Amino acid sequence: MDHIVYLDYKDNELHHLLAGEKTMIIRGAMGRKYPYGELNINDVLYFTVNDGSQIVRSKALIQRFTYSDKLSKDESMALVLKNQKALCLKSRLLNRFGGKRYIVLIEIKGFIVIDPFKFTRSAFGNMDDWLPVGNIGKNAEVDHPWPI
Repeated sequence: MDHIVYLDYKDNELHHLLAGEKTMIIRGAMGRKYPYGELNINDVLYFTVNDGSQIVRSKALIQRFTYSDKLSKDESMALVLKNQKALCLKSRLLNRFGGKRYIVLIEIKGFIVIDPFKFTRSAFGNMDDWLPVGNIGKNAEVDHPWPI
């Protein structure tokens, strides 16, 4: 399965991935929402930033992932802080994810920059920051593999 994953523009998450400082992606919510329960080892994550460009510029594979059970605020914050070195979150994102009842931690491997390509976000039913794509090479809503 391929996924398009939004990275936070303001906190420069893509830069931290490029620099090798960030090796883990986090998602959290008050309820179980995508990608909770939907990941597999070696799924491909295509990264874009939430700047409105809808351009994918890099990718990585899922090496390992963890789904939390229902957490208290303190347990949630402790889990985020325990993984902070790999997450490399600034205080804004630390506060955003710390305190969520359900946390998904995704350790990545093989992060590379790719020829950029554009996708159409509105074509996906899920308008969140994680888009399940299926096979990105066969998905008509993604203008891939043609670079922009």
